[in-house]
Amino acid sequence: MNQPVNKNRGPIRFVQAGIYSMQGLKAAYKNEEAFRQELFLAILLICASFAFDVTVLERLFMIAVVVLVLIVELLNSAVETVVDRIGPEHHELSGRAKDIGSAAVFLSLLLVAVVWAGIILW
Repeated sequence: MNQPVNKNRGPIRFVQAGIYSMQGLKAAYKNEEAFRQELFLAILLICASFAFDVTVLERLFMIAVVVLVLIVELLNSAVETVVDRIGPEHHELSGRAKDIGSAAVFLSLLLVAVVWAGIILW
């Protein structure tokens, strides 16, 4: 199967990738309530991280796990979008894919709680 040749290389490719990424962030913000909620939480937690007397590395780790939640939510939203694109009818594999994506988000949120508690309390 012939695939179209991507003529964009170097800096042009990099700029286009950035444009596509911004489009993805805008789409997630517009269409995904969970992403909006987690983004709000991320902003609060990142700001709150500066209220604690922790080392720079600890603060970076606290912020990194919060950003990881957003990354996992974006991937989960992408999976859900593809599954919904296939069709609205219930299928065991579609449900499983959505459940696994949701579990990934849950684990990333749990990681935030564990890391933050570990750094703040110990």
